[in-house]
Amino acid sequence: MINKRLLVKNLLAHNDENSFYDKKLQLNLGNKEGKAKFLKHICALSNSNPKNNSYIVVGIMDHENEIVGVDFFDDAKLQNLVNAYLDNPPLVLYENIHFPHLPEGKVVGLVTIKPTESLTTLRKNIWKYYGGSVFFREGSTSTPKAFDVDIKDINSRVVTEIEKHAQNNIELTLDGVVDFVQRHHKSLNPQYKVFKESFIVCWAGIEKKVKDKCYYSRVDIELVNEHVKLFYSTYDEVEIQFDVNHFRLIEYVKLGLNNIEKYYPLEQIELHFDDNGSYQMSADFLFEPPVFEKKLLHHIMNSQKTIAERLIAKKNLTTAQNKEVEALSPTLMLCYLNGFEEAKSMLYAIQNPLRDYNSVAYQSHKDSMRILRKIKYH
Repeated sequence: MINKRLLVKNLLAHNDENSFYDKKLQLNLGNKEGKAKFLKHICALSNSNPKNNSYIVVGIMDHENEIVGVDFFDDAKLQNLVNAYLDNPPLVLYENIHFPHLPEGKVVGLVTIKPTESLTTLRKNIWKYYGGSVFFREGSTSTPKAFDVDIKDINSRVVTEIEKHAQNNIELTLDGVVDFVQRHHKSLNPQYKVFKESFIVCWAGIEKKVKDKCYYSRVDIELVNEHVKLFYSTYDEVEIQFDVNHFRLIEYVKLGLNNIEKYYPLEQIELHFDDNGSYQMSADFLFEPPVFEKKLLHHIMNSQKTIAERLIAKKNLTTAQNKEVEALSPTLMLCYLNGFEEAKSMLYAIQNPLRDYNSVAYQSHKDSMRILRKIKYH
């Protein structure tokens, strides 16, 4: 089993960016340009590595090779984006890798591109790239090539050696469990469970019991064998279930209007552990958007629009408007889900102003956009 933290270190130490791996400070998948550049790199790495895995490491300062991290990212069916735009698409996996020196909530993103021996091409136009384009890696850059090209296996031996030196062992696993327990306060009740004598899942969170069910907030969940964060949230609530073969988490989001809120199930993630030392992870989308009266929403939408416009224009807000800013993004999201198309463009427009305005409001915005991304890909 590969220790993904060790794999990232080996990739960074082995070489600068090359034909089997790329590094990024961050991915920007919120606009066409960011998606297009990401797809170009996926296409190029896939074509340059027909026999071995290739990688993109996210959260790295390019020139200094410094690990600075990025926010925890739920891939929200990133594979769907790849399948929609590429012919002969490779399998793509995004994982959040914990590094002890990073601030709470920050991880390193690891994108693994599984090999496909067929030529991967761009299926349709996106941004300035045309459908039918083919990309390959030349050193550290992804460049277009003529369509009638041969794909060659040149990296298998090197990548195999890197992955071999990233294999997990008992010491690394035990160190991971101890580290997880020590970095979480006792109030978060850190604990672990061993599955099939091979896998260890650790989780921590503030426990709350409602009738016969137990819920957690400020949740952190990690598959220690691979140092992969399965879930992280400082706001949403999670229900955790497990048996001999399965570990299951159900994520809930709190939504509502005028300070009347309730929890809605968003997604269920399940790990199934096999007797042969392997595991599979599946996700089921559960969210059903709440429905509100149009008359009420018209009034609320006008109020939120005024606040959003003042934020964008960098004008001072009234005392009452200041109290509403933290709920601005989820309220606009609910308006959009109830048919107010204008609310979605407002959500994109207020992103930067909220980043500078208030950390709580900005986190609320990121959570709202994450829900919309999940809805889009499901």
